[in-house]
Amino acid sequence: MAERSTPFSVRSDGVTLSGEHAGEGPAVVLLHGLTATRRYVVMGSRLLERAGHRVLAYDARGHGRSTPAPEHGAYGYGHLAADLEAVLDALGVERAILAGASMGAHTAMRLALADPERVRALCLITPSYDPCLPRDSEAFAGWDALAAGLRKEGVEGFVRAYDLAAVPASWRDTVEKVLRQRLAAHEHPSAVADALEAVPRSRPFEGMAQLEGIEPPTVIVASRDEADPGHPLAIGERYADAIPGARLVVERQGSPIAWQGGRLSRVLLELAESTPG
Repeated sequence: MAERSTPFSVRSDGVTLSGEHAGEGPAVVLLHGLTATRRYVVMGSRLLERAGHRVLAYDARGHGRSTPAPEHGAYGYGHLAADLEAVLDALGVERAILAGASMGAHTAMRLALADPERVRALCLITPSYDPCLPRDSEAFAGWDALAAGLRKEGVEGFVRAYDLAAVPASWRDTVEKVLRQRLAAHEHPSAVADALEAVPRSRPFEGMAQLEGIEPPTVIVASRDEADPGHPLAIGERYADAIPGARLVVERQGSPIAWQGGRLSRVLLELAESTPG
């Protein structure tokens, strides 16, 4: 966020959400991914504020400077979408463009399906939820290992449990560096561990057919599997096929657009300028 950002805090269902906003004009809300913070959506780019938009970003419950949920498992998409609506209400935003990465993308979709009048447009960045995948204990073993590593040994335990071997060698050092930076930014790491167990088990929607009901204009920013195997390109393509009129944006080569704040901000600005209202 820009240096001129104004901090805010919002109460929602027993948690205090920490955020900041900057600029004036139509609202854009940035929603980060699991284990990240509000800094990790447009990576400090100020393009949207300079182009005449009010940009809001906040740390999800239990992440960054936001407080932990009152209950161990209260990190599902129902809670996350309610937090988003609480932020919109508290800051007087009737309709907003929602730009969410991974967990943030699914949170935005949850609100768009439940209350489309609040959503002017959607930018879904590297979505990863697939309602068709198995949901047995084995499917969540990797997430549980990350949570256990974080609880027992902090950042080092998380990094050891992370499957860096699945990341191409050319990206491995970058991914590890970002992991360490992100995890060091949390005031309540045990709450992030709780979220690691709860969020993957939560369902933002039940089946792909529901995405046909998404009304706001939508852009999906996907990444190629070589750089980001945890967010498969095929899932982004399926979302783009299912959501009426959705546009898919993928880098041709090199670093994913989702990792480049300036390029991602330009995608968002194009979406904003092409959306009525």
